[in-house]
Amino acid sequence: MKHLNEMYQELGISETVLAYGNQIEAQLKERFEAIDQTAEYNQLKVIHAMQKHKVSEACLSASTGYGYNDLGRDTLEAVYAEAFHTEAALVRPQIACGTHALTLALSGNLRPGDELLSPVGKPYDTLEEVIGIRPSRGSLKEYGVTYRQVDLLPDGSFDFENIKKAINEKTKLVEIQRSKGYLTRPTLSVAQIGELIRFIKGIKPDVICMVDNCYGEFVETIEPTDVGADLIVGSLIKNPGGGLAPIGGYIAGKQEYVENAAYRLTSPGLGKEVGATLGVNAAFYQGFFLAPTVVAGALKGAVFAANIYESLGFDVVPNSKESRHDIIQAVTFHDPEGVIAFCKGIQAAAPVDSYVDPEPWAMPGYDSDVIMAAGAFIQGSSIELSADGPIKPPYTVYFQGGLTWNHAKLGILMSLEKLVNKGIVVL
Repeated sequence: MKHLNEMYQELGISETVLAYGNQIEAQLKERFEAIDQTAEYNQLKVIHAMQKHKVSEACLSASTGYGYNDLGRDTLEAVYAEAFHTEAALVRPQIACGTHALTLALSGNLRPGDELLSPVGKPYDTLEEVIGIRPSRGSLKEYGVTYRQVDLLPDGSFDFENIKKAINEKTKLVEIQRSKGYLTRPTLSVAQIGELIRFIKGIKPDVICMVDNCYGEFVETIEPTDVGADLIVGSLIKNPGGGLAPIGGYIAGKQEYVENAAYRLTSPGLGKEVGATLGVNAAFYQGFFLAPTVVAGALKGAVFAANIYESLGFDVVPNSKESRHDIIQAVTFHDPEGVIAFCKGIQAAAPVDSYVDPEPWAMPGYDSDVIMAAGAFIQGSSIELSADGPIKPPYTVYFQGGLTWNHAKLGILMSLEKLVNKGIVVL
């Protein structure tokens, strides 16, 4: 049998890079134990929700056509609502991606003349066209919904004074993005989100507070709906799908607002009553069951990456010591070659398409060329080992995912190997 080190060398990891990685890993025992403890709590939470709502073998079956009386679909939505402590949930394969889920929640609950407020600065790039910040057919702006934003303060904290000024009689919905997107601001903790919601509700109690929860599910033991969020929205090919969901998204929260989104997904008068599951129920259930453990592996990879690249002098967000509130790790290279080499390393560590060299391209929904590394079983799945970044200053790469800690570790070591080979990093 080959020695472990020999296996790494066979995969392209040099002794120098492996030794450096092992040195960093040895310092992370306590951090990893804390991550495992959170995963254990969340695992029990998911099992409790499944048992309470009597998930059965029949729930794993498929429906076709209209999908009326789909027991598996309806029970799964009850499980999501239970786990996230909400009145209702919409969990559907008809939701194509996270941006689609956010669009449904926004367009289902906003009407002409309403105003949308972001109190945490610019939203993720693909939402710019949804809102109408960048002109696009079918945007909220075209339907008479106005938009206002309040940037975070330079230290990443909320600008409460200007948030108060921005809220007015037209403010119908406040959209809070938990993760950083293609920015280097801190990710918001659930406690911070709760503080912001309490402040906003104190000014206008009837405003809808919606949280873009992408990349944040199961990172902490509580979710934004535990601290006052009316809606949370996410993608099933990120955290809650556990790497098994082949497509889909979810919206969970107050029943009225979830139903409004359902009427936008299907049609007025139909809402949640239709929507065949076409054989994905088993993957949705099993993915949700595995999600706490999968998220733990991804979190360990993010912490490992932060410690490696910070020790080499690069700017990282979060830094090596900060608490974690999503699975994304940002590393700033201040040079496009660093971003590209990093992504090539992640791709080379993939189980699928490892031989492919990713290149920057004009990806739809973005305002610059973007490079994406994702040799995944599910196309675009960012709970699987992946990395991406816009090719524009400050040239930051965003690393996330890894269905297992061991794969995440290999990916980070391979990214470092590529940077060493390019002469960008010297060990």
